[in-house]
Amino acid sequence: MRFLFLGDVVGRSGRKAVVDQLPSLRRDLKLDFVVVNGENAAGGFGITEQIFEDLIDAGADAVTLGNHAFDQRDTLVYINRHERLIRPLNFPQDTPGKGAGMFRAKNGADVLVVNALGRVFMQDIDCPFRAIDNELTACPMGEGVDAVFVDFHAEATSEKQALGVFLDGRVSCVAGTHTHSPTADHRVLPGGTAYLSDVGMCGDYNSVLGMKSAEPVNRFVTRIPRDRFEPSLGEATLSGLAVEIDDGTGLASAVAPLRIGGVLSETMPAFWQA
Repeated sequence: MRFLFLGDVVGRSGRKAVVDQLPSLRRDLKLDFVVVNGENAAGGFGITEQIFEDLIDAGADAVTLGNHAFDQRDTLVYINRHERLIRPLNFPQDTPGKGAGMFRAKNGADVLVVNALGRVFMQDIDCPFRAIDNELTACPMGEGVDAVFVDFHAEATSEKQALGVFLDGRVSCVAGTHTHSPTADHRVLPGGTAYLSDVGMCGDYNSVLGMKSAEPVNRFVTRIPRDRFEPSLGEATLSGLAVEIDDGTGLASAVAPLRIGGVLSETMPAFWQA
């Protein structure tokens, strides 16, 4: 199975990059399943129903969220209408929406998508390790589903790596989001799980985490807010993670970053270019 995950979509530039390029990527790379993190898609904070639908129409099979999941207040209402919009699993139990969902890939495989929030340098929230463990106990890979993808929206690299080790051999892929900066530690772990600490963002990298630079710099220098954070509007880099998943085991056989456009160096997975 050919799986692609696109990191945090930030603002209009990020949305344009995904909507413009994902349809051709699905076709040309013969992708079986695509997940997009959309928690910063609406002006950098949250996601609207229309933006969610645009991402699905562009070719996303599921859209994950994070700590900004409900920054757009109407998300509390419309999230229950959309099975393919996944908020963090370890939110309080009565939070609208769901933290995991099973979907059918193009190749016929059943894929479980799980979204979870980290706790280190983040908000006080239930344990992501135990929450995901409970989900996998109820729906183990190889029995309940053919493949499992985990979007771990977390700040600390140590927490992300620890979750990768904790889930190694039990899921197809653990990919980190939230820091908006792609890391270079993509690999297949010893047990067969694809791992990357942070996929990076789909947004303008001539910025501070996708935001126009002036206000973040001002706040670091003066400690006094002067304006709102606004997404940078330059050409976005599409930042993602490509994973080849064995149809028999659900484990990863190859993993590589994917970056297109903008100011970062472009790269495509060599194992899909033969």
